[in-house]
Amino acid sequence: MLNVSEIRKDFPILNRKVNGKPLIYFDNAATSQTPQQVIDVIVDYYSNYNANIHRGVHSLSQEATDAYEQARLKIQKHFNAKHPYEVIFTSGTTHGINLVANGFSSLLKKGDEIIVSALEHHSNIVPWQMLCERTGASLKVIPMNESGELILSKYDTLLNENTKLVFVNHISNALGTINPIETIIEKAHKVGAAILVDGAQSCPHIKPDVQKLDVDFYVCSAHKLCGPTGVGMLYGKEDWLKKLPPYQGGGEMIAEVTFEKTTYADLPHKFEAGTPNISGGIAFGAAIDYMNSIGFDNIAAYEHELLDYATQQLQQIEGLKIYGTAKEKTSVISFNVGTIHPYDVGTILDKMGIAVRTGHHCAQPIMDFYKIPGTIRASFMFYNTKEEIDTFVAALKKAIMMLS
Repeated sequence: MLNVSEIRKDFPILNRKVNGKPLIYFDNAATSQTPQQVIDVIVDYYSNYNANIHRGVHSLSQEATDAYEQARLKIQKHFNAKHPYEVIFTSGTTHGINLVANGFSSLLKKGDEIIVSALEHHSNIVPWQMLCERTGASLKVIPMNESGELILSKYDTLLNENTKLVFVNHISNALGTINPIETIIEKAHKVGAAILVDGAQSCPHIKPDVQKLDVDFYVCSAHKLCGPTGVGMLYGKEDWLKKLPPYQGGGEMIAEVTFEKTTYADLPHKFEAGTPNISGGIAFGAAIDYMNSIGFDNIAAYEHELLDYATQQLQQIEGLKIYGTAKEKTSVISFNVGTIHPYDVGTILDKMGIAVRTGHHCAQPIMDFYKIPGTIRASFMFYNTKEEIDTFVAALKKAIMMLS
């Protein structure tokens, strides 16, 4: 069992007021909040050993390098990557996806096919469209049903010997659907296709084992799991990472440079050009330590409790429709109330100190499927409470009265 009142003390921002009301933060699917333990790590870096890494012989550089590489080892262990050099630091999920998409530009040709799902964030759609434009490959889409689940029988019909890549999110950011990625990965591999899983929304709630999943690429962002913004991770199987060309050229990613020819560094440095977000990488490791100290089984159980409670409360509101009713879902509720525009509801809730997300959540194809302009999205983390949900539901009813 989680001691939520004690956990909340770790998050300074939860003590602040917004528009004169205590903050209720239900926009966790966009960005989670950061505990003091992680903030302290960032402050410690800049206060005590701020220096560039991998290049200096002086003490500060050595300390910074050691801390940064220790963070890589923490991430490797957390995701159960086989080797630390299979963990590439990125600026976030979007960067990791674009790195892979760019690399496959030299591996695809006209007639090749790549598959995405109807549940994807724009970051896992647009790079593949750009890749198809560059290579002449074609893009296929796994459709979804009314519940917000992928229709796997349709996936079976899309797969063939021309399928080279499959891309799917582990959890939908807009609906909270948990996709059956084990099955999706296995089916992709049967036709010889590589697969990338967007783990941005899954990593705060579950602990993926990349070796057990047998996934080729897995991406995530630190700011979704209590870490800082501007840093993330790309996991790639060693064989694939060796096949892909570098994404960016510059310092750190080279072995030798002359004006005639450049040779590239070994993994992971081949994909880590330039000075990275050093404090962010170190804090990413600290965030993983923090989350593991609470325990992902505990987190999942408690957040499921919050999801069930909030769903029950919201379903009692007349005219409220929840989008995304998959059998397997995480602590995200996307909904609308009658013909009221989501933005108007979100604006009034903000006046009451409640932060929710409104709009299409960078998942416009999902909104087009439901023929709606967007939704109100409430997303919960382990530091949220049932009391906050009660306040939210009461505020929502007030907003509906004002807008009706």
